[in-house]
Parts: sequence; structure tokens; C-alpha cells
Amino acid sequence: MRRTALLASTAVLAALLPWASARAADAPAPVPVDRFEGEVPFAQQPAESIFTWGGDADDPPALSLTDRSDAPEGQKVLAGSYDISGYGGFTHDFAASGPPHDWSAHRGIRLWWEGHGTGKKTTFEIKDGGANGEASELWTTSFTDDFTGWKQIELPFTDFTYRTDYQPVGGIDHVLGLTRMWGYAVTLPTGVRGTFALDGVELYGTADQSLRALVTTDAAVHTVREGGTASVKVTVATTGDQPLTDPVTVTYATQGGTATAGQDYTPVSGTLTFPPGTASGTARTIEVPTRKDRDAESAETVPLTLTVTGAKAPADTPQIVIDAHGLPYLDAKLPVRERVADLLSRMSLAEKAGQMTQAERGAMSDAGDIAGYALGSLLSGGGSTPTPNTPEGWARMIDGFQLRTRATRFQIPLIYGVDAVHGHNNLAGATIMPHNVGIGATRDPALAQRTGAVTAAEVRATGIPWDFAPCLCVSRDERWGRSYESFGEDPALVQSMETVVQGLQGRADGRDLSRDDKVLATAKHFVGDGGTAYGSSTTGTYTIDQGVTTVTPRQLRDIHLAPFETAVERGIGTVMPSYSSLDIVGDGKGAVKMHARGDMINGVLKDRMGFEGFVISDWNALDQLPGDYAARVRTSVNAGVDMMMVPYGYKDFTGALVAEVRAGRIAERRIDDAVGRILTEKFRLGLFEHPYADTGGASRIGSAAHRAVAREAAAKSQVLLKNDGGLLPLKPTQKVYVAGSDADDLGNQTGGWTLTWQGSSGAVTQGTTILQGMRKSGAAITYSKDASAPTAGYDVGVVVVGETPYAEGVGDVGNGHDLRLSAADREAVDRVCAAMKCAVLIVSGRPQLIGDQLGEIDALVASWLPGTEGDGVADVLYGRRPFTGQLPVTWPRSQAQLPINVGDSSYDPQYPYGWGLTTLTKVPRGGAAALKALGVAARAAERAGADSAGRALVGRARLIVQQKAGQHLSPAVAGPFAEADHLLLTGRYAQAVEKLTAAYRAA
Repeated sequence: MRRTALLASTAVLAALLPWASARAADAPAPVPVDRFEGEVPFAQQPAESIFTWGGDADDPPALSLTDRSDAPEGQKVLAGSYDISGYGGFTHDFAASGPPHDWSAHRGIRLWWEGHGTGKKTTFEIKDGGANGEASELWTTSFTDDFTGWKQIELPFTDFTYRTDYQPVGGIDHVLGLTRMWGYAVTLPTGVRGTFALDGVELYGTADQSLRALVTTDAAVHTVREGGTASVKVTVATTGDQPLTDPVTVTYATQGGTATAGQDYTPVSGTLTFPPGTASGTARTIEVPTRKDRDAESAETVPLTLTVTGAKAPADTPQIVIDAHGLPYLDAKLPVRERVADLLSRMSLAEKAGQMTQAERGAMSDAGDIAGYALGSLLSGGGSTPTPNTPEGWARMIDGFQLRTRATRFQIPLIYGVDAVHGHNNLAGATIMPHNVGIGATRDPALAQRTGAVTAAEVRATGIPWDFAPCLCVSRDERWGRSYESFGEDPALVQSMETVVQGLQGRADGRDLSRDDKVLATAKHFVGDGGTAYGSSTTGTYTIDQGVTTVTPRQLRDIHLAPFETAVERGIGTVMPSYSSLDIVGDGKGAVKMHARGDMINGVLKDRMGFEGFVISDWNALDQLPGDYAARVRTSVNAGVDMMMVPYGYKDFTGALVAEVRAGRIAERRIDDAVGRILTEKFRLGLFEHPYADTGGASRIGSAAHRAVAREAAAKSQVLLKNDGGLLPLKPTQKVYVAGSDADDLGNQTGGWTLTWQGSSGAVTQGTTILQGMRKSGAAITYSKDASAPTAGYDVGVVVVGETPYAEGVGDVGNGHDLRLSAADREAVDRVCAAMKCAVLIVSGRPQLIGDQLGEIDALVASWLPGTEGDGVADVLYGRRPFTGQLPVTWPRSQAQLPINVGDSSYDPQYPYGWGLTTLTKVPRGGAAALKALGVAARAAERAGADSAGRALVGRARLIVQQKAGQHLSPAVAGPFAEADHLLLTGRYAQAVEKLTAAYRAA
């Protein structure tokens, strides 16, 4: 028998189900939804069960069915505890695939809730319509914990509003029909630790017949130039598109607002009538004329009040807005500095505070808050996407948010941001590049710039002008869950790859930012996040991410600050501080969270480096600072953070910021500096002239041309670590046996930050797996994921193994992860390599410890996380391109060696930094004599400033050393070999050849 949320007895169940009960002509009896006596299991979607969810690993609440003597109903209640920094709650899907429940006979839903008098709001959501529980509309309301003890909370269905910010599959009909109900969800308060108890969820009362009809307007905001006429379309719709059975009337009148009736506009009033039999979707139009004068003015509002009978009224009162005009800041011919100064001089403190605030789109249960709080920015966190998740869906969503800003006095546009860290990775069907560790392996700055350009074009084409990338961390410990976001362990390598900034933004002076294929870039995370010590993190179960970086002043300057100096020189528009703490030896401060280090943000970044953009905080980073909320706001803003990413706490932040300024604890000049920086970038992006999405480039998203760049990047990122007997490249005539967990898994291949924050295995987006790319070679290929198929009769085996996706501290080693292959992957390697010559490809965000199996492997490839274009991997496997990639990080022999980096005094890796064999390239002959000649030529190239020639000469010397060393990489070989690559990147070509000569002698 199918599990349900009601009583387990079949007889009782039939009597209680809303579609099985005989409805009385008057109020129906209450119908239980949840009694929490054990009839509902805890499980995961899709299932008829209760399950938890949250923004990260710590956010889902802990739930249990608990015996309570004071239970309002039965013996047990649903109890839980929570400590949520992002978002979190639980859902009860009482119908997973069907049949849905019919709640249309009832007035609302009610529940018993144990209050603690916190004053915090709890959000309650119901799932209506659609094909199933995960393809339905979300409707939301809330209640406040302003009581103690048990209280029965009644939530009339008329109080629920359609969620405009997040819908799993988009709108069905935007009508709360109540005939196909799938479940409910509870979102718990954030930023406080608490407990709760819930019991006796049930339906009550007689249905409000107006729920079957809904009056809507074509937009919440209608802009008009002064002197023009605004047209507001009013539409009536019904559940199931049925004609009206009762009349619906809409009485309208212009009243209130900031515009003056008779002076700024002609007032209108009247009644629209939709008689019985009116077809669903019928519309009428209300026109509001405005009047023109000669004065320059800020925007003025004319609310159009609608009083609806016989149907549900619109969620918003439509606003007619007479656009701002004639003011200097609106003049695109004026210098940006003058426009900023003019606008700043007109803004109130509250408006300035709004500009310093960034909220998550998922927090916008009331989109009117954008204007109400004068918000300056919104973002999509990882996986926070519109529905449908298409370019059109993104543009439509962002335009809808942008429209809300037109109802503010100065119509300052939003700047919308996303984490497009390896392509437009939140968008289904976008071109997904290799993660940064793979880009670092290419050693190709021009290619890095092209990948940035593709990303920028695809992001901007969906209406988004701001990208929280690139990550300029210098990863010093592969146990870090974010190590794949780094270009490598050498600051010189990171600096060389910062051409990606020009790919994203265009020229360093910012003149290209207003183009439809460029975005504002973000250098993150300032500073030292790649140097956090293992075991120093205090964030949940993280072991290294968000921990403490302890460095000398010189280490700080040479390793961690250097990439940010380069970024500032390249004109980076924004900088994001790190969650981590910085402990500078000898400064007497100890470990201080970066969001509180004014000496680094104000002193080093802004003053010494001359950074002129604005500083954006990381997600909820404010909550990690010590002190009460006001102290945290004061500390971070005074330290130099210009815009605060407070995804769900934007109301608290704006209020606290205003209060701190009025109390004199934050100077108004500091606020003006922050807002001036933010407005400058908005003007440079052209948002004041073109606030809405320019989708002209949308047809190029995921195009063949863009995927060709990603394919080239994937090919050049492949690092050939071992190639005994010249096994690679493969020949199309060979019969190939392919195995391994990552051979045919696009999600594993793309890694974290792909469609969702953590990423996931499987066919998560559009692309080509490595196996699919290999099959295009025309070779005879057999695939057996676990290598269980017979292995006899093959010329060569290819085993593709590695990691499953993760992001940030969730992927820290020691937090459910290690650097060893899974048992299944190790077994696949053993089976295939014991039966035939084999090549092993490791798809991962960091090196994997494979030394104990290395002897049985003929060819070994570090494939990193190559993105959606598995064809690029196949290109080098089959010799359509040569292997040219080099290790961007040191490949350790054991975990006990970590951290291990180029330049260490004790350096004995499995493979050194910079290692990478080549194919299709002849190794220069002559050994020591050839190296001597190359050294002389390199010295001449260095003196002449011939960088291209110098790099080529060092590259030839490297091939000679690698050929002689083979797999016999002693410390005497590995140390100078790795140091040579650092010297190459810093332009010291002659010294690089000298180091390679030393490695050659030791080989």
C-alpha cells in the first residue's frame, strides 16, 4: 500500500482523504495532513516523505519524531534544531508522482507550532499544480514567532502569494487552483540557533471561491516618459482556463504616490466588469495620461489601486512611474566622475545603504523589496536559477527584477552577479570550460583570455553584467576543497593566466565594459585563501577551507598578494575578500577574518595598490565576524567592504547600516566612497542607458564556435605524466577496452559549480563525455564501467577514473573526501591493466595518490576537470592534437608530504610541478651539449626581451630532461626541474635552463 501523510489504516485513510470524503454543503470537517505519529518516513526526493535541505552542509535542520506529553495531537510531534547561515528547512512531499491531493474545498491549512518568542519569521510554502511535486508552482506565506508555548497557526489560502523568485519548472497558470497539491515546505529563520516543534497539520474551513479566479496586470511597474500615457492591461484567469461562473469586478483609481494629481498626471477611476461566461485570459486596458513640464525631475510614482470582487487580486498594486529626466547624472555625455558626484549628492542615506546591499534572488518573496529597500544588487548563488533555465528565462527574470528599480526616485539599475567560474555554469546548455586548474595546465595565456571572452559573452547575453570570477588564489595544499579553482601553486603561474581578466572585461581602462559581450570581473579571494592550514577551519565539518593562513610579510607579498597586484593593473572591477583568516607573523594581530582586516582592504588593496573598483563581500561572510550584528556591520564596512552579500538578510543589513551611520560609528564619507565606487562601475557598464538584457548574443551560447574554444582548452589541459613504450597516442585501428567511473559521466567531468553549487554526477547539461569523444574516432571500442566485461582480445585499455563533484569546504580532505581513488576505480584499473597495455586518465580537481598502482600502468594522464567538451580529451588520446599540458601543482607521493610546493627545501614528489610529456614532438638530440647551447641562446633571448623565443628554448630543454629522467624522479631531479618552470614564468630563461641542466645531470 502506498505510504501517505495520513493515518495508516486503509479504512480510516479513505474516510480522511479529501477526494474520498463526502463534502458537506457547509464547512467540511478538518482533514489531517500530518499527525507525526510515525506514519510519514524520513527519506529523500522523490518519495512520499519528509526530507531536509539547505544552502550548505550545515544548513539542513536535524529532525526527529519526539514523544511529548503536551503534544497537541497524539503522542508525538515533529521536533528539530537548526543553525542556518544561508537557507534551510524541510519539506513534506505527501504525493511524489501521484495522485495529488485536492484541497479546493477548504479555506486554508493550519498547524500547531511551539513558539519561543524570538520575533523571527518562518516561511510556509505549498506546492500546487503541475506534473508532480518537483514540477509544480510554489506559493508562500509566513508567520511570526511572537508567542511562547503551543499555538495553532491558521494560514488561509488567500494569504499565499506566488513565488516570483524561484520555481522548479516555472509557472503553470499562476493560479492557486488547490486541486493538485503535492506537499508543503517550512523555511526556518537564518542567523540564529534555535529549536522548533510542529504538530497537527490539517485543512480547515470552507473554500473561498475567489481562489478559482485571479486578476493580474501585465507588469507591476509601468514606466512612461513625462507627457506620455501609461497603459495597464488587466487580465482575469481561471483554474483550468474555464469561463467565469460568477462576475468579477475591478474598481480602479489613481491615488497616492509621489506624483501630484492634476499637475503631473490626469487622475483616472472607474470599474471594469468581467461578466459570467467571460473566457479565461480576457483583458481590459486602463490608460493613465501624464503631463509634461519643463522641470528636471527625479522619477515620480502613481499607484493604481485595484479593488477586486469575485477573484483574487494582484499581489502588487500596479505603479505608473514617470521616468526621471533632465538631471545631470542621466547625461551619458558627461564624464562618469561628474555623473557619480551628481547622483551621490541627491541620494538619501537609506538609498545609499540600499546600493551597498546585495540579496539572493531566492530571498525576493516580495519583489517589491527591490524598490522598497532601494537594493543595489541581486545575485544567483550556485544552482539558483530561473525556470525554465534557458537564456530567455534568465533575461526575463533579470528584466523583471530590473523593472522594479524603475519605481525608485533615481531609477538606479541593479547590478546582477553570478559565479560563472568555468563558463556560464549555472545555465543549462552553456559552454563549460575546464576548471582553473586545467587552464593553468595549458600554460597558454592567450587561450585563457579566449575562455574568459566566451564566458563573458554567454553571461552577458542572458542579461548578467557581473561575474564573480576569476579566483586568483594560489593553492598551496591539495587537501583544500577549492584547489581546482586555482590556476596553480605558483603565483607566477596565476599571474600569467590573468589574461582571463581581459577576456571577461576587455581593455584595462574599462572602455569595453558596456559591450554586449563583456562583464565586470571579480578577483577573489583577497587574500591568502589558498594558504589556509589543514585543521585550522572552524566552519562546520570543514578541515581547511575558511581556515587560517599564517605567513610572514614576505610570503604574503610574494605568494598571495602578487596576483592581486596584477589584477589591479589589469583594471579588475571588483574584489571579493576571503572567508579565511590571516595571521601575519610579527604584526601582533593574530588570526583576523579577512572581512575585518582594514589594514589589508583599505591599506594594501585600495591605498597601496590603487584599486578603484568596489569590494564585494563573500556569501554571508558578515555572519562569521565576532560581535553582535551592529558590530559586524561596522567592522566590515569600516574595513573597506563596499557592498555586502547578505543573501537573506538584506533587511537587517540596511537597517543596521543606517543606524550605525546615524550613531556616528560609520562616517558618511565612508558610505559615499563605497556608493561612489559602486555607481562608477554601473555607469561604466552602461546600465543607466541600457538596464535590460541585450540578448543579441544568445544564439551563440553553447555554439560550435564557443565549444571549439572549450575543446581546445580541454585538449591543452591534459597532462601526460607517463607514456611507457609510446602507448599514446592511440591508433584508430586499435581495439580499445574502456572502463572507469568517469569515462561516460558528464557531471564528473565538469565537477563542482556546474548547474548547482556542488555539481553532481550524470548528464547534468549538454556536452560530450570522454567516451563519446573517443567513439568519434571510428575505433572499435567496448565500454564496461566496472570492467566486468571480458577483457580478452583488446589491443589497449583506457581506464577513466577520478573524483565525483564537490565545491568549497564540502570537498576538503577529511570532510568525507581523501586523495585516493575509490575502491571501484582501483579495481577497474587493476583488472584492465592486468589484462592488457593500459592508459589511465584521472579526472579530478587535484592530484590523486596512485603510486602503488603506477607500476602496472603504461600511460598516465592528469585530465583535471575538462568541462563539457570530452572531444578535446579524445583529440590528444588519438593524436589529433599533441599532449602539451604541464602540471600546475606538484603531484605528491603520499598525503604525509602535504603541503608540498615548488621551491620547498624538501621536495620529493611523484611528479614535479611543471612536468608534462609531449606527443607528436621530436625531442632535441645532443643531451648536455644541446642544453649548453640552449642556455646560451636563452641568455641572449632574455637580454633582447624576446619572451616567445625564450619560452621556446626552455621548453626544448625541458623535453631533453624529461626524456632522460623518465619515471626516475629523485629529489635531485624534481627540485630543479620544478624551479625551472617558475623561473620561466618570471622571464628568467637562462636560469631556467641552468636548473634544467642540473636536473639532467642528476637524472
